[in-house]
Amino acid sequence: MTRIFLVDDHEVVRRGVADLIDAEDDFDVVGEAGTIAQALARIAATMPDVAVLDVGLPDGSGIDLCREIRSSYPSVVCLMFTAYDDDEASLSAVLAGAAGYVIKDIRGQKLVDSIRLVATGKTLVNPDVSRDIVAKATAPSTERMIVLTLREREVLELIAEGLSNRQIGEILNLAEKTVKNYVSAILRTLGMERRTQAAVYGAGLRKN
Repeated sequence: MTRIFLVDDHEVVRRGVADLIDAEDDFDVVGEAGTIAQALARIAATMPDVAVLDVGLPDGSGIDLCREIRSSYPSVVCLMFTAYDDDEASLSAVLAGAAGYVIKDIRGQKLVDSIRLVATGKTLVNPDVSRDIVAKATAPSTERMIVLTLREREVLELIAEGLSNRQIGEILNLAEKTVKNYVSAILRTLGMERRTQAAVYGAGLRKN
């Protein structure tokens, strides 16, 4: 029996997906949540096999929630549930450690098949697409890296490893708020808007 947890801020969507999943003999919905805060508490209590996560949540990004779940509970497989089929969605899924992502307008059976697939340890992220995205994201000149301070470089390296601000703070012995300030400074220096861009950029530098 595959235990599944649903996270979506729309109750109607959660109910529909839950009914769809519960119709499968080998699936069991063990919990639901509409926010990141609720999800973290309830996932810790239920320990599902698969967490299906909406990308847009009231108190933050489902991508950050995925990263937190994968860090705290590595046995829980995350499947992103997004309304957009684009490079950003795929990139975010790869960086956050998700097994893949599915689009909300897919047929019900496709969602069921996707959950069953990732539950077996497989992924829904196309390796070729991932490589193309990484190539685009590492486009900024490495000259910008030179102006980062040593501490900012250390933070960037840990961002590239997919760690949260709290985890980075524990490793570098910094307050979480201080790490947040470093992240903001790094984004400004690199001319980026999203943490995921910095993560891919940092990962690309390590490979070069």
